[in-house]
Amino acid sequence: MSNEKKKVKTIKIDLDKCNGCRACEMICSAYHATPRYSSNNPARSRIRMIRKPLQDVYLPVYAGEYTAAECMGRDKYLIDGKEYDECAFCRASCPSRDAFKEPDSGLPLKCDMCEDEDEPLCVKWCINDALVYEEREEDMEEEVVQEEIETGLKALADKYGLDNLVDTIARMSKKE
Repeated sequence: MSNEKKKVKTIKIDLDKCNGCRACEMICSAYHATPRYSSNNPARSRIRMIRKPLQDVYLPVYAGEYTAAECMGRDKYLIDGKEYDECAFCRASCPSRDAFKEPDSGLPLKCDMCEDEDEPLCVKWCINDALVYEEREEDMEEEVVQEEIETGLKALADKYGLDNLVDTIARMSKKE
């Protein structure tokens, strides 16, 4: 297997700078409207603002991968004297909450980093620079795709015969 570089795109969040204005939610929902910018519905936004103004808690969270089962975590975290639920930090669309689900169909939403733009619009529209877009490259091992292995083995079996292929694999595994 060879190592390849993978571009990883992330949005860093500075909680000290966020004032809960929800501009990120508004532009995201407008960008993902059909047709684009035709409506504004924060329930369609791929970024959500966890707001508790009386406790001075403002936490933007953007949507990640879908998970079919809810987690068991229900811990509370104390950060700079402010209390946060563990779910507040979770980016997953899961069965235990409505966040990051399309309001009409219930299908999970995932942040696409505004794929047609040079950077996510939530970052561009954040007036306090609480959201910062980052791109970095990481080494990533190439994934073995079962379909490709099966296709290759089938081609070898078609060319040399299945019995010869099985015998050769057996001899090769004894040599190791």
